[in-house]
Amino acid sequence: MQFSVTYDRDETDPKSGPITVGWFLTSDKGGILYEAPERLTSRQTNKGHAKSASRCPAVVQMESRYFVVKSPFDLNIGFKRDDKGKPVLVNLAGGASPVRGSKLGQLLTLVNEVEWRYPDRPTVQMALPYCFIADEVLYLTQLGTFAHYRADPLPGTIFGGRFPVNIWPRPLMWAFEWHDTDKPLVLRRGEPLFYCQFEGNTPDRPIQMVEAERTPELDAYMEKLSGVVNYVNQTFSLFQAAEAIRPPSLLKPKGR
Repeated sequence: MQFSVTYDRDETDPKSGPITVGWFLTSDKGGILYEAPERLTSRQTNKGHAKSASRCPAVVQMESRYFVVKSPFDLNIGFKRDDKGKPVLVNLAGGASPVRGSKLGQLLTLVNEVEWRYPDRPTVQMALPYCFIADEVLYLTQLGTFAHYRADPLPGTIFGGRFPVNIWPRPLMWAFEWHDTDKPLVLRRGEPLFYCQFEGNTPDRPIQMVEAERTPELDAYMEKLSGVVNYVNQTFSLFQAAEAIRPPSLLKPKGR
């Protein structure tokens, strides 16, 4: 069950009321696998008592700024080195895996060993089509699922990042550092994969999310940003140039 939150806006002041952020998929291929981001909420918790944590304004404020992106796949992956010492991923589910072995390499990538942050912690990446856009200053911070309990914790840590989605809309990547390679990496479809926190220039303004249209203007703008990470070391240095060529409006809520 999902719920929606609406906020009042002063139509004479575009900077009042909520900051609207749009989400969309950069590709329609297999789009049915990818659920809409959901606002983080303490569901099925005790709200009857006035002092319940579920009714604490600080908790409500915090949760209102986080959105959950769920895992689209069931995966059970192991890590090993082949007879030449090269690191490789292993599909531990074998024939019982919902994901065909031939497709696994298209979902998960083992980052080149020389690019690992730590020599004993392999880095695994999952490319995702989730993308966010806003028409005013809005920063996205991608981080781990700190409010989700797993009986079998992940054998490592998720590392994300922070960037302005209003001038740098890009598909998100799930990145994982594998601390204990003797333990499998298990992901379950429908479980939280990571959180997105949104913040604008004014910290007290709430966030409202809508599904966005992938308009020709948005596609053209993103094409100009596409792949630049392969050619420069510091993509943040390009923000000013990106802002200079950005159309005045890129967020168009999707009609139902």
